[in-house]
Amino acid sequence: MKHGYFITGTGTDVGKTFVTAALARHARSLGQRVFAFKPIETGCLPGQLGSDQQTLVAAAGGWQSGPLAGVYQLAPPVAPSVAALAANVEISFPTILEALSTGSEPADLTLVEGAGGWRVPISDTLDMSDLARACGFPILVVATATLGTINHSLLTAEAIERDGQTIAGIILSQRPDDDVALVESNLEQLRARWSGPVITLAGDPSVLDRFVR
Repeated sequence: MKHGYFITGTGTDVGKTFVTAALARHARSLGQRVFAFKPIETGCLPGQLGSDQQTLVAAAGGWQSGPLAGVYQLAPPVAPSVAALAANVEISFPTILEALSTGSEPADLTLVEGAGGWRVPISDTLDMSDLARACGFPILVVATATLGTINHSLLTAEAIERDGQTIAGIILSQRPDDDVALVESNLEQLRARWSGPVITLAGDPSVLDRFVR
């Protein structure tokens, strides 16, 4: 299997794109070719890439275009299943996986960013966990670094492991105005309660070394 990750979050607006872009830039700084891909994005302007995918394309070096720069861009800022229904679009896993295969072929590192969290619906019968399984990569969980993150992170980790999928790590996305003492406390609490790697990403990309080989 190609080296890569599926990046999920404990919810919406927790920093998935920030973390995914940081991983892409760090890998490129080490001489790697990166494919950074958000196959489904909602809240997009008609006929344009969403802002998250634009960020990922730039972080990966600007070489991606067409379906390699995102397969589905849906206007309503809601769950993919709801947005697709409103747009009369059927989201196809084979179409996503074809773009993933093409984009990952020349890449040293492939990063697939999900939309929202682990149980966000994609259709009546499929959700982000199903897309992650289809992509075949270990999971990186992104969470906020402050209040609420212990509960949200542990519940997400439990759900992923219950689904039989592998978690590569939990990354707390620290924002400039976050309380540093609270962030450190949350980091300690999560490390005491979950056995895998838990790190905080603020500005120094070297903390991502363990995920870029």
